[in-house]
Formats: sequence, structure tokens, C-alpha cells
Amino acid sequence: MMNDTLSEALNEQMNFEFYSAHVYLAIAAYCSGESLDGFANFFIVQAEEERFHAMKIYKFLNDRGKRATLAGMDTPDNEYSSILAAFEHAYEHEQAVTKRIYNLSDIAMNDREHATIQFLKWFIDEQVEEESMFDSIINKLKRIDKDSNAFFMLDNEFAQRTFTPPAV
Repeated sequence: MMNDTLSEALNEQMNFEFYSAHVYLAIAAYCSGESLDGFANFFIVQAEEERFHAMKIYKFLNDRGKRATLAGMDTPDNEYSSILAAFEHAYEHEQAVTKRIYNLSDIAMNDREHATIQFLKWFIDEQVEEESMFDSIINKLKRIDKDSNAFFMLDNEFAQRTFTPPAV
């Protein structure tokens, strides 16, 4: 049976995932303000993913007989010096998410809460993908630097991005 410490930690993570969506919507708004609609779409889709993650935890808590509790959130950064800076911020944010997921996994392992350990494996795998994706985009942005053609090609590529929730 899941103890209160673990359910509280999962609730904190659920709320952090909702906050992550808020962070990405703020970055999307920055991108829209810069008339970079493809980059804005990238972050809107990213926000959808984060809400999916939050709801996944919400459902898991309910399935385990625990109550999901929502909390307020901080105001995210709304201004960036460049698209590169926005992606670097997003990458740092994903690294913070990874640390939080690892901490949750440690709590679950210490409690020998096997259902939660199994549940969190999906999030650990997801974080590997998230960090890799942001690192790759940052490297591309650094390589294209002042090449406006390559920059706008990337913007166009991101305009095509969509989110399809994975089959669970």
C-alpha cells in the first residue's frame, strides 16, 4: 500500500507537470510574439504532453486509492533573449523534471512500492527522450546560428509537430 509520503510526492510531481505545461505555454507565447509560429507550435505541443503526464499521475493516484490534490503555481519566465535561450531554459527545466522523477523512484524503491516503481519506469524512459530532444535542438540552433534559411526551415518543421497520446 502506498504511504502518505509517496502519495504527497506524486501529487507534487503531478502539480509540477502542470507547471511544466505552463512554462511551455509561456515560451510558446514568447515565440508567437516573435512571429515564429512553428516554434510556438513546438512548445504548445510540448505543453500538451506535460498535461498528459500530469493526468497520468492523477489517474495513477486515483487508481491507487489516493486523492490527487491540485496546488497553485509560480509564474513562469515570459521573456527570453533568443529562441536559443528559450530552448536552453526548457532543457534545464527537463533536467529538473528528471531529478524529480529519480527522487520519486528512490522513494518508491525505499518503500518497496512495486506498482509505483513500475509506473515511474515510463516517466524515466520519457525523460531520456525529452532531454535528448532538447539537447539535439539546442545543438541544431547553435549550428545554424545566423543562417536565416536554416532557422526558418526549422520553424517550418516545428509547425508540423503534433501530439498523439501514447497508448497506455
